[in-house]
Amino acid sequence: MSEGVPEALAPYRDRVERALERYLPLDPEEGPEGLIRAMRHSVFAGGKRIRPILALAAHEAAGGSGVGVDAVAAAIEMIHTYSLIHDDLPCMDDDDLRRGRPTCHVAFGEATALLAGDALLTRGLTLLARAEPIPAERRIRLVDEVGRAVDTTGMIGGQALDLLAETEPVREKGALERIHRMKTGALLSVSAAAGGIAAGASEEAIEGLRSYGAAFGLVFQIVDDLLDVTAGAERMGKRTGKDAARGKATFPGLVGVEASAAEARRLAGEAVLALPFDTEGGLLARVVQFVVDRLNGAC
Repeated sequence: MSEGVPEALAPYRDRVERALERYLPLDPEEGPEGLIRAMRHSVFAGGKRIRPILALAAHEAAGGSGVGVDAVAAAIEMIHTYSLIHDDLPCMDDDDLRRGRPTCHVAFGEATALLAGDALLTRGLTLLARAEPIPAERRIRLVDEVGRAVDTTGMIGGQALDLLAETEPVREKGALERIHRMKTGALLSVSAAAGGIAAGASEEAIEGLRSYGAAFGLVFQIVDDLLDVTAGAERMGKRTGKDAARGKATFPGLVGVEASAAEARRLAGEAVLALPFDTEGGLLARVVQFVVDRLNGAC
């Protein structure tokens, strides 16, 4: 089912890259050169571009015209990259490698990295507000929904709980799911929903996309945690084995490798069932299976 997914995703990824170049150029009018270079260092470090691709694919599946949604996709990727820059800081996860290159604070210093993350978050939200010719009421909703997905009940709150779990161990699956649904799932969920919102989809369809993205988010985090245990740094593009060393709350640490892999596969099926209009062979269904298939040979 997931065969040929990288090739199918390539045109969407190219659209994301072009949109990011358009909305984050190396231009003196954009701000201090050193700051813009730091932002671009992290934004153009590669990566799977899963979140903006979900937005584009959902928009297409919902019958959207395609106009204006590239700005939405670029905004979501900027906001995601902000979170990575801040997560990597010494006061947070203290990582020196991201997407196979030195993290932003290693390359540009902690102060500039902090500002680069701040700037990507604010630029992303501003870009959502200006994503014409998407109608104004849809743009307002996009800013509201993406903002809440990042806020204290979403990604930022999840990061706070994740840090707390290093000193107050999580012992229940439900509590661990809550962390993952907030820290990783919230932005993935709103990415899928954003495509539907931008397309003017029905509320039922938007909620289906949101549910798909929420299940996808858990799949994505569980697979990432499993690969942190079973894969090497060269494959992952970042240090591996660090979650266990820091005492982080993870599915493999709580329920074991095999049970975690089984849960990821179950949730992938749940994600596909939630889709409002994408068939089993459609791109949204295939991409979640592709994420699960990353486990092949690893566990």
